[in-house]
Amino acid sequence: MQPLPVLIDSFGRVHNNLRISVTDRCNIRCFYCMPAENVRFMERKELLTFEELERIVRVAVRLGIDKIRLTGGEPLVRKNLDRLIALLAAIPEVRDIGLTTNGILLADQAQALYDAGLRRINISLDSLTPEGFREFTRRDGFEQVLAGIDAAREAGFDPIKINAVSVRGFSEKEIVPFGHFARRTGAEVRFIEYMPLDADNAWEREKVLFAGEILQTLSDEIMPLRPVGAHEPGAPATEFEFEDGVGRIGFIASVSQPFCRSCNRMRVTADGKLRNCLFSLDETDLRELIRGGKNDDAIAEAFLKSVAAKNEGHEINTARFIQPERPMYSIGG
Repeated sequence: MQPLPVLIDSFGRVHNNLRISVTDRCNIRCFYCMPAENVRFMERKELLTFEELERIVRVAVRLGIDKIRLTGGEPLVRKNLDRLIALLAAIPEVRDIGLTTNGILLADQAQALYDAGLRRINISLDSLTPEGFREFTRRDGFEQVLAGIDAAREAGFDPIKINAVSVRGFSEKEIVPFGHFARRTGAEVRFIEYMPLDADNAWEREKVLFAGEILQTLSDEIMPLRPVGAHEPGAPATEFEFEDGVGRIGFIASVSQPFCRSCNRMRVTADGKLRNCLFSLDETDLRELIRGGKNDDAIAEAFLKSVAAKNEGHEINTARFIQPERPMYSIGG
């Protein structure tokens, strides 16, 4: 089978990275992502099956996709996720499979995920105290996350990346402890600027704790940070290490330093909607194509049309910005 045209948008950005949400369900309720109560989740029949997801990826690799990241919701609440990973790992063109998880269920699944072919794992953890964890997530589970990190390390995942959303008024006290955590454990801590994707529409720019402030705090309170190597094109994080070489820190500065110009990502939601941007207001229904009997060429054409329609950037920093109706948990983190 001949490769199809690659996924290049009108700004010349080549897309090789596909983020796939496997569920919108989650076992915590982070305030920057979900409402605290009364969440309406998708019915099982609305979700793409593993076989449907495999088919989408097999089409996408013909268009140049070679990196896959599985997200949610919380992906580990989807039963037998290791089976999906094994299906995707068997596709020769897929060179990289990652997973983003809150880690609560990871201790019991880490080894099976690794054995299925998963090699990169990001664990969301916004606080290093049980009280702070509860403040962010509105649930308990801090100890389970720490156990999940340990299990991931024992299973062979390396590096392990910790994603910490940075919210002004909440996160300042976490900065230095996370710096020491990175130095002590070898995990890379990545600070992510708070983005306008919350279900309660409570985001304000004034609530964003900027990456530059965090970098300065770490440099002042622990020791200076230095950039690590060349920045990988399309990678959202800029990476640093402490000047003694112990401890790596990353920053995803989506608000203060948008990386839209080098974006290489597309997304598929758990109910099969293709999105060309996290903040997109438009979607393409791949599930309808698949369940309506359309062939692989129709799916490929949907990808090509979607990427061709991609905007230059998310416009968070302009008066033109419109927050998507879907919050983060429904889009896929």
